[in-house]
Amino acid sequence: MYGDRAYISRLVDIYGNALSERQRDVIDLYYNEDLSLAEISEHCGITRQGVRDAIRHGVESLNSLEESLGFYKKGERITALATDIANCKDIETAKALADSIIGEL
Repeated sequence: MYGDRAYISRLVDIYGNALSERQRDVIDLYYNEDLSLAEISEHCGITRQGVRDAIRHGVESLNSLEESLGFYKKGERITALATDIANCKDIETAKALADSIIGEL
């Protein structure tokens, strides 16, 4: 409905504290617990429209934070570089890759 589940779940892990408690709870129930809007509505005591709005606004906030701060993308780049280091057979290449990680930090 509002984006890739794994991606949104990861953004919640990174930026979840910036959301309201209700947004965080509703997004968690929708993306991690795989509940329907009706189930979340009943669980939280709000309308389905309220659930939908909380998810939409929460996901917009998460995407905005990622666009501004880029922690998810940076983590992905560092993970890729660390994997390259782990698979590297030559020390000079490994050092260059390690320097790239240091540059990301």
